[in-house]
Amino acid sequence: MSTAWRRRTTSRSRTSGIALPAALFVVTAVSCLTTAWFLPDSLSMWPSVLLSLAASAALWWRHRRPLTVLAVTALCTMTLGALGFLLTPLVMGPLLAALYSVALRTGRSTTWYSASAAAAGMGLAGLGLTPSLRGSMFVVFINPVGWVLLTAAFGSYARVRREYAAARAEHQEREREELARHHVVQERMRIARELHDVVAHHLALANAQAGTAAHLARSNLAQAVEMLEHLSGTTAQALREMKRTVGLLRQDGDTPDDLLPAPGLEHLPGLLDTCAEAGLDVSVEVRGEPRVLHPGLNLTAYRIVQEALTNVTKHAASATARLRLTYTPSDLTIAVTDDGSPRGGAVRRRRTERGFGLVGMGERALAAGGSFRAGPRPQGGFEVLCSLPLNDDERSAS
Repeated sequence: MSTAWRRRTTSRSRTSGIALPAALFVVTAVSCLTTAWFLPDSLSMWPSVLLSLAASAALWWRHRRPLTVLAVTALCTMTLGALGFLLTPLVMGPLLAALYSVALRTGRSTTWYSASAAAAGMGLAGLGLTPSLRGSMFVVFINPVGWVLLTAAFGSYARVRREYAAARAEHQEREREELARHHVVQERMRIARELHDVVAHHLALANAQAGTAAHLARSNLAQAVEMLEHLSGTTAQALREMKRTVGLLRQDGDTPDDLLPAPGLEHLPGLLDTCAEAGLDVSVEVRGEPRVLHPGLNLTAYRIVQEALTNVTKHAASATARLRLTYTPSDLTIAVTDDGSPRGGAVRRRRTERGFGLVGMGERALAAGGSFRAGPRPQGGFEVLCSLPLNDDERSAS
């Protein structure tokens, strides 16, 4: 908050703190003078003006010492009643304002104890009214007591409303904080999946290429050198994708101009080339009319295909795999299959466990509203099957 705004707020607070006591003093004094004018039965005007001034001036401290101010205004009002002035709401204005402040700033029990004491005092003060009014129970007792209790009830209601509003605002703030934390966790999980897919895929290809190059170095040095050249390209691509993914963690002020766009199914030829360099031949079959996918779904489909082919490269004793993309009016189905059995020590883990790759693919599919299934095929090999729903924009773009 700026200094000028603070000064303006403080000035308004002081003005309102002075305006209320001044207004109540004028109203109370005029009411007493009016009563003395119409009921001139030995009513003294100057004491009423001084008592009105004292009760109204005490309201200046109503925020800091509400109970003390209530006691002072109650004594002044009782004295006015004892002097014979009619205790109307206008005459009791300072008392009612003080009682309202007590109801706002103290607890429920304190408010009603104070209100009961003030109501009893007003009832006793009514006995000092002029003889012509003593016969009326409404004027003597019910009127002042009723206004005191009504003010206490209204102040208690206002306090409850304020507490409810404060509690609701605090609850909404906690909900916003929880939602922000939830979004942070979701974003971290998404980035973790991206990093896993990038690292697992490219390191698996690099490992396969390095192994092939080491094998060829004994028999065909030229082909081994060519394989090592492909290996450098694979690691460079891995570094670029990791740079793009980690760049999501940058501050808002950083410029993302050097970040690469998110990959999609249009990048499948490059992915298949890297698989071929690692010794995996992938055949692609597209059924139905291809759709234009929105970026999120496009990235999800690409990552699932990438991870599925990575698993074939790492775990399957097969040099071939099949990728089938089936477009229907409602969804996109991705199927990646191989005919090889798991390699060596990977047999037990692939049959009985779900690694991070399968878990990540399943989470991606479920986050997009689709389904995911992965497991051994009855005729041998392994299959990854995923179905992703197409939204209305993608259906209309066909």
